[in-house]
Amino acid sequence: MHQRLKGQTAVITGGAQGLGEALAQRLDREGCNVVVADINIGAAEKVASSLSNGAAFQVDVSNDVQVEKMVDFAVEKFGKLDLLVANAAILIAKPVTDFSPDEWRKMMEVNLIGYFLCARAAARVMIPQKRGNIIQINSKSGKKGSYKNSAYAASKFGGIGLTQSLALELAEHGIRVNAICPGNLMDSPLWVNSLYKQYARNQGLTEEEVRQKYLGQVPLGRTCHYEDVANVMVFLASDEASYMTGQAINVTGGQEMR
Repeated sequence: MHQRLKGQTAVITGGAQGLGEALAQRLDREGCNVVVADINIGAAEKVASSLSNGAAFQVDVSNDVQVEKMVDFAVEKFGKLDLLVANAAILIAKPVTDFSPDEWRKMMEVNLIGYFLCARAAARVMIPQKRGNIIQINSKSGKKGSYKNSAYAASKFGGIGLTQSLALELAEHGIRVNAICPGNLMDSPLWVNSLYKQYARNQGLTEEEVRQKYLGQVPLGRTCHYEDVANVMVFLASDEASYMTGQAINVTGGQEMR
C-alpha cells in the first residue's frame, strides 16, 4: 500500500476508542508516527501499542497545561508535529429546559475550548516550522441545528467558525486548517452504548425506530462508516489538498449539502 502520509507526526485527541481509534489506526497505516491522546490512558496505551510507531499520552483537552504538554511530548518523541486531528468530544442530548448550566458548559469546555487549546498549542510548534495541518472532526450538527441536542450543535457551529478563523490567520505560515463533518456513525460505540438510548428517551421511540428514522434521512441509504471519515482525513492531511483550507467537508451520504 502506498503510504500517503509517510514520515509525518500526528497527534489525535480522543484517539482511544470509536472513531478516534479507527483514525489513529489509519494514520498508522498511512505511515505516520501517532500520538494517541485521550483522557483514558489505559485505552490510549492499548491503541498505541497496536501501532507500528505509536505513543500514548493522557490529556484532558479542556486543561491548557495538559494540552501544551501533549504537544511538547509529540515533538520530544518524534522531533516535529505535522498534523493535529482534534477529535475529542462529548455529547449530552437533552431538552433545553432540562440542561443544567454545568452540563452545557462542560460541552463547550471539551468540544469548543478543547479544540481551541489543541489548535493553539499545535500552532505554536507549526508556525516556526512554516508548515502544518490541523483537522477538526466536527459533525453535520455543525451545519444544521440538532433536535434536543442544542449544546452539541452550538459547540460544533462554534468549531466551524474557529476552523475558518484559524485558516485565515495561519495561512501565511503555511498551515492549513479544515474540518470534517461526519454523518451518523450508527454502528459506533457512541451510538450503540449511548445515543440510541438518549434519542429513544428524548423522542418517545424504540431504539430500532430511532435507527430507521436516522437511516431514512440519508439519501445514500446507509450509515456513515469510520473509513468514510478516514478517507477524507487522509486526503486533507496530504499534499493532494494543498489548496484547501478553511473548509468543513460533509461526509453524510447526502444528508447535509451546505
